[in-house]
Amino acid sequence: MKVLVLYDYPPSPGGLATQGDLLYKGLLELGVDAHAVHFESAQEKEWYYRWFSPDVAVGVGYWGHSPHLVLHPQRYGIQPVPWLVADGYIANYQEVLNALPLILVTSNWVKEMYVRDGISGDKIEVLPVGCHTDQFIPFQKDDPKIKAVRESLGISPDQLMILTVGGDAASKGAQEVMQALAIIDSKAPDWKYVCKVWPQPRTRMQNLADLEMATALGIEKNVTYATNTISRNFMPYLIGACDIYAAPSRLEGFGMPQVEAGACEKPVIGINAMGMLDTLVHGKTALLANVAEKIVVNEVTLGDESGFEDNHKVVFDVPRTVDYRANVQDIAAHLLALMESASLREKLGKAARIRVVEHFDYRVVAKQFVSLIQDKLGIN
Repeated sequence: MKVLVLYDYPPSPGGLATQGDLLYKGLLELGVDAHAVHFESAQEKEWYYRWFSPDVAVGVGYWGHSPHLVLHPQRYGIQPVPWLVADGYIANYQEVLNALPLILVTSNWVKEMYVRDGISGDKIEVLPVGCHTDQFIPFQKDDPKIKAVRESLGISPDQLMILTVGGDAASKGAQEVMQALAIIDSKAPDWKYVCKVWPQPRTRMQNLADLEMATALGIEKNVTYATNTISRNFMPYLIGACDIYAAPSRLEGFGMPQVEAGACEKPVIGINAMGMLDTLVHGKTALLANVAEKIVVNEVTLGDESGFEDNHKVVFDVPRTVDYRANVQDIAAHLLALMESASLREKLGKAARIRVVEHFDYRVVAKQFVSLIQDKLGIN
């Protein structure tokens, strides 16, 4: 089997790049003849098509990347296998995707979204995102690298560190977490809430709005927004430095940081919806808040990024849910339970580590991928 993996290569620290890179590494470790190339690099992709002649080109992205992940390989007679996430609504390329023999998605919820929006379910198989469980491991509190992370964030040894990581924090449920922390502040042990976000123009205004909320809630002294650019090498230690990982996300097709936190034996607070139904088990590996609100829209405006002309309006026959909000009271109860009980944190964390190693280790995912290609496409 010869596989060309199309993703953001060489990998940036983002989720899609990591998703592709771990599949690529897993395939190499299995002895599969595989190469990696940037999904938008037409010339380099064509170069691989000509001399490598891959059996499949597996491409990591979302439906809007279909020209790069599907149409381009097809033009050269290469079988594309897109491995897709969802972004709330699949607006285009239904015909292109429905003509494929196999589509991979990151969770059962993502599959439901694609089926809802016109993609044939019998072509779709769920392949979870891998986790590097040799790097994301449990760390001791007195590990110099863990102590250095906490010190750089201004967190004392006796404070509880709650962490959220994302391109922005609000989409990961940080505003709901802050509201919950304000509810329990007078009863909870000493705590600090750290939001690690990426420094990018599109999130600057969101970060300011989040910090304004923290101020309005009276907890701004306990909230830290870290906006530095960091590498994937630092992530295990950042997660390892926290006591609780909190991300009841508003939109989550898988939840890679939640899985990585579990690999580090950290208890996770999530939302009882979307991709986290696949990755987290309420009461065993995590505590899940119920859904308080679904954000529903009747129409969307799309453009070139989705394969349309600018300001293309799509009006839905049936309103679409595009976002979720977790129940703040549930988050507050879960936070307080974890903050007051070190034994509960340890119990959930250890169970989470076992689950991640068994189901989401990147080598396990690579084996699943190979089996799917063999079973669905007959390629060995």
